[in-house]
Amino acid sequence: MRFTFLLPSDDISGGTRVVAIYAQQLQARGHEVLVVNCAPERLSPRQKVRAILQRDWSKLLADGVPHPGHIALSGVPQKVLDRPRAITAADVPDADFIVGTWWETVVQMHRLPASKGRKVHLIQGYEVWVTPQATAQVNAALRLPNLKIAISSDLKQTIEEKLGPLDMSVVPNAVDLTQFNAPPRSKQGSPTVGFVYAVAPIKGADICARACELARLQVPELRVVAFGADPADAQVPLPRDTAFFCRPAQDKLKEIYASCDAWLFGSRLDSFGLPILEAMACRTPVIAVPIGAATDLLGDGVGVLVAKESPEEMAAAIVAMCRQSAADWQTCSERAHRKAHVYSWDDAANLLLASLEQA
Repeated sequence: MRFTFLLPSDDISGGTRVVAIYAQQLQARGHEVLVVNCAPERLSPRQKVRAILQRDWSKLLADGVPHPGHIALSGVPQKVLDRPRAITAADVPDADFIVGTWWETVVQMHRLPASKGRKVHLIQGYEVWVTPQATAQVNAALRLPNLKIAISSDLKQTIEEKLGPLDMSVVPNAVDLTQFNAPPRSKQGSPTVGFVYAVAPIKGADICARACELARLQVPELRVVAFGADPADAQVPLPRDTAFFCRPAQDKLKEIYASCDAWLFGSRLDSFGLPILEAMACRTPVIAVPIGAATDLLGDGVGVLVAKESPEEMAAAIVAMCRQSAADWQTCSERAHRKAHVYSWDDAANLLLASLEQA
């Protein structure tokens, strides 16, 4: 069969990683796959003036110049539009299925003729957080007639609580078990925690950072590790002496996860939370808020769930982890590893294809 995926951009976000992996999985099964993504957004005149006044030369130099994203790094066939604009029929080939992965690409997809493929909405988030004005547009995109597949039961529930039943199926994300894995290890002498750093408030990096600072009041030797696509910014300060990796190479990520005794997930809004699974696959227990897939993944003693937006409760969980016996930590580490490795992207691709074939 022939598949076309539509993406707003090629970046190193979790959503783009999911599309890249599905494209690879389908291609490995003998299907024809193409990923079409929009050109990088350019700075507005106001944004350029602000960057000049702030002497943010890196932002000006990077204007419109894409960093290699997960699609480019995956090696799957890719087409990047020549300039920022909507995707049209001339940009995509005829296919059996065409998959929109963001509300705007879903709207654009529905303007295309039937020859471009059966329309599928791979729902990776309830994207009303973009701007207050986007809510009506996002809801309208979700109501368009197509085959809808959500990446977590939590996301399906969140959307259908607002919009009512949408005949939405669920195909959970998995983790790349060839990329994310680690041999058994012991609890470290110097306790270490890590988290994904991002400036956007919805990612909750400030909550994780504050939790680390509070935990250090009782565990002064606590080490902190972080990585992210955003450079460290004073608006969201990192804890003192954090080992921070900005845009690390993809093969470096498993080392970062495996260097920690616990991984923190404090997102205010997330449809899944791939770092939870990635850390678990590297034998690192996770302390998380009940957002995205965290509730499904961390039950039965696999990890620790803490209250939303409570750095105090997260800090208490960090301190408890630091005071765990080596044997108890080892048990938690093995449980996390088993949970992450029981379901693969191969399984997810099989479920995706089954949903499409049933349609």
